[in-house]
Amino acid sequence: MRPIFTRSLAAASLAAAGAGLTGVADAAPPGPRAAAEASPSRVSWHTCPQYSDAVLDFLRIQPRDRPKFRALWARTQCGTIEVPQDYRRPHKKITIAFTRLPAADRAHRLGSLAMNPGGPGGSGYLLPAHLLLQNATDAKLNDRYDLIGFDPRGTGYSTLVDCPPVGDTGLSPLGARAGKAELRKHYDAVRAQRKKCSTTHSAFLSQLTTANVARDLDRIRQALHEKRMSYFGASWGTQLGAVYRSMFPKTIGRMWLDSVVSPRAHDLSYRFDAVARSTEQDFALFASWLAARNGTYHLGATPAQVRATVLKLRRDADADPWRFSDLPQALGGGFIAFAAAAADTGYDRAGQALKAMTAAARGGPVPQAVKDMLSGGPERPPTPPPGTPRFNATAGDAFLCNEDTSSRDFASFWKEYQAGLKRNPVTGDMTALRPTCAGWSLPVQRFELRRSSGSLQLSGHRHETVTPYPWVYQMQKAIGGNVLTVDDFAHGSLFLVEACAAHLVTYLDTGRPDNGTCPGIRPGTDLRTGSVGSSLPTTTPYSWTDRL
Repeated sequence: MRPIFTRSLAAASLAAAGAGLTGVADAAPPGPRAAAEASPSRVSWHTCPQYSDAVLDFLRIQPRDRPKFRALWARTQCGTIEVPQDYRRPHKKITIAFTRLPAADRAHRLGSLAMNPGGPGGSGYLLPAHLLLQNATDAKLNDRYDLIGFDPRGTGYSTLVDCPPVGDTGLSPLGARAGKAELRKHYDAVRAQRKKCSTTHSAFLSQLTTANVARDLDRIRQALHEKRMSYFGASWGTQLGAVYRSMFPKTIGRMWLDSVVSPRAHDLSYRFDAVARSTEQDFALFASWLAARNGTYHLGATPAQVRATVLKLRRDADADPWRFSDLPQALGGGFIAFAAAAADTGYDRAGQALKAMTAAARGGPVPQAVKDMLSGGPERPPTPPPGTPRFNATAGDAFLCNEDTSSRDFASFWKEYQAGLKRNPVTGDMTALRPTCAGWSLPVQRFELRRSSGSLQLSGHRHETVTPYPWVYQMQKAIGGNVLTVDDFAHGSLFLVEACAAHLVTYLDTGRPDNGTCPGIRPGTDLRTGSVGSSLPTTTPYSWTDRL
């Protein structure tokens, strides 16, 4: 999953595919000699980088928020530590970059709170400042905690490597479903890229594991002279949190994990099948909503009629994709599946697009409602401006593939793709093609989660599809903790609505367990006040760019 840390990304799609656990992976822990040689890290403090308006635009920090961001950044301390590249052979060092935003109320300080926004591959360097920009309730986190943002190894300002991406394999995210020959071409391109990347940089990439990031995080704790450190993580950050507390249970203060991954999500086959099933199930809610408003959308007076209409649209689009005079790409079943997979904040836009497609004329101009839908559609992210602490796709691949236990041969890949299309007839064109670690030459490394008695709070989102709601209870069974339910479709949205952020702040201040609920993001929610009255971006539960 891509990192989750801005209002406009509140309901963003799943990213680089990341989430996974039990059996995640690391070889045996370092022995006594290696541990002794790996001396504690010291912080090298330095002047923080400064960011242009172009970088802040890319990071979606709005002009109205920039004075506050710059004030927070002026208080932020930037540092690095050196850690072993390989904790079993600690002579070679790499750099881990992090930030500290000191607590405002030093007299009542509770300690340090480390945070990770997700990924894998995401930068957390600016996360403390990003979080405090969301609302006044989130800002209270900095009253009594030093907020620690960090770039996991392989990302942002930490030591990293870059491999060329897979590139265009000929599959269109909004086009017709792939045939066997097309999928084979895609698979072969991915396999070649994975093999070249993992063999060229094997010494470094083999050490990109969740367990090693947990070790790095504990080195940050030691370098800051904290006996215990608290933690907040979302998306893949929940995997990191679960592994961290399993490895270092006595060093954990309070921990909150939001949009929790499954203990089985290290298996990409299982992980993406669960995402696909959840996406198809959510369409039933959308169909009921559309049926109740048939006078507006004309897609059917009952959920069954809506489903039949959308299925016909999808089948027709796959058989004969729409081509419009002013749109370069053809729109096949992938576009219908994309619209059908809308979350509740995007129901109207998606409903209007589906309605327009029922009467669209092939060869003519693209309907405006379809243009509107495409403006929020799956597309490759823009190139970040120089100096941006950025997502690193190579690290994302390495974290996933070093821990992935799914089948990697083409026969299994093709079989799973066909099964996904059959099992999820409405939305499967978008979800059936999962990432693969075919060609990755480095060994799978394992790790087992463990329960501990420390304080732990989890939160799951009832209708989200990136990390489906049942996963929070799977994780609870594996490592313990209490569960708060967020009643929305949005991935990692806990701190974006004040009514939910209040639960987070109260827990971190008091440690009281929370088995309650909060409303989350609803259609029209104003993210600054938690009230209804402003529009939100269309949410999509899946991103085409994450299939690669």
